[in-house]
Amino acid sequence: MAQRGIREFDGKKMLSKYWSEYISKDFKYHGRIILVDPDTKIDDLPKKYKWLEEEKLVVKPDQLFGKRGKHGLIHANVTFQEVKKWIKEKMNNETKVGKVTGVLTHFIIEPYVEHKGEYYVAIKSNREGDTIYFSNHGGVDIESVWETVSEIQVDVYQDVDKINIESKLPKDTAKENIKMFSEFIKGIYKFYRELNYAYLEINPFVVSKKEIIPLDLVARIDDTGHFESSDKWGDLNFPAPFGRKLSKEEKYIKMMDEKSGASLKLTVLNPKGRVWTMVAGGGGSVIYTDTIVDLGYRDELANYGEYSGNPSTDLTYEYAKTILDLMTREKDSKGRNKFLLIGGGIANFTDVAKTFTGITMALREYKKKLKETKIKIYVRRGGPNYQEGLKIMKNLGKELGVPIEVYGPETHMTRIVDMALGGK
Repeated sequence: MAQRGIREFDGKKMLSKYWSEYISKDFKYHGRIILVDPDTKIDDLPKKYKWLEEEKLVVKPDQLFGKRGKHGLIHANVTFQEVKKWIKEKMNNETKVGKVTGVLTHFIIEPYVEHKGEYYVAIKSNREGDTIYFSNHGGVDIESVWETVSEIQVDVYQDVDKINIESKLPKDTAKENIKMFSEFIKGIYKFYRELNYAYLEINPFVVSKKEIIPLDLVARIDDTGHFESSDKWGDLNFPAPFGRKLSKEEKYIKMMDEKSGASLKLTVLNPKGRVWTMVAGGGGSVIYTDTIVDLGYRDELANYGEYSGNPSTDLTYEYAKTILDLMTREKDSKGRNKFLLIGGGIANFTDVAKTFTGITMALREYKKKLKETKIKIYVRRGGPNYQEGLKIMKNLGKELGVPIEVYGPETHMTRIVDMALGGK
């Protein structure tokens, strides 16, 4: 499972969109929130969102970092004119948040909500299922009052509707809130599960008349749920962590990913590393990465990424070529071999022969550099037309004079990692 952080904007828009389906029709969440980026024409916003000039507002960055209040990055109970001025001052400015320095580019604007009590809810996946956390004392310092937090475990295959949530709420829960909070917790858990979230924290949320309003939200999604949940996710982007600048190659793969129905991901961890991966599937990429680290090669791991969703031969060629270009730019400083692990599980619908054709096109193009930089290639794959795909790879090794070891689904998925790095 690969957990990918999403913007607060996207999490709240999804909550609003599916609120009545999963959570409640009795109490609402208005979902009034606007995302502002460098291309937004702020002066035109009130034409579409009249509430901007009718209510007091709150504005803050939306770039996957927390503790914004403590860093002076929340401007609350202000007018739209004050919001515009504040964003203008902050937009594209280099800002230090903790130990990380980055450029502020994305902000959210919401109605300011007068309130008294603040509440906390979070859901986190674990080996046994999911744990729901709830407290009547939400806010920025929830850690300091953790003894007020109730934990509710929902095991794999367990029906949350059959759990007596009311009995598991904190003892200091107001009687008038018990039924509403119980319904809210069950509903938000269903939302979490059905939309393939891996982590969700709303801290705090407040109650205003017949509304439950999340003031601050942090979320990560399991991107292996793309096939199952992408229709509900909508046009969802996974932004880079704050302060991390994409390389030219990462931007290129990101551009291809956005223009394609397939999934293409690349993060360069260590350009001088000796262990490179070209893995099919988001879940597979995590498993291969974990195995490489477990074998003691964390510092040699060069990249993290995946290709999936049945990419075309041309897309796979461009993806493979990008990795090979990075991998063969220089020899290992100690003259050691480099390793390319072309792996994956047993595909459901990705045509292995088609994608391997794209990879072999790139390998042929880099024949000379593969030899110069002492590349050893290990392949393991299964799925539609895998026999033809593996045959293509075997023949290519002989043709290029480059060591390529090829294995099918009879071999454990990550066995090639041990073969390459463990020498077994």
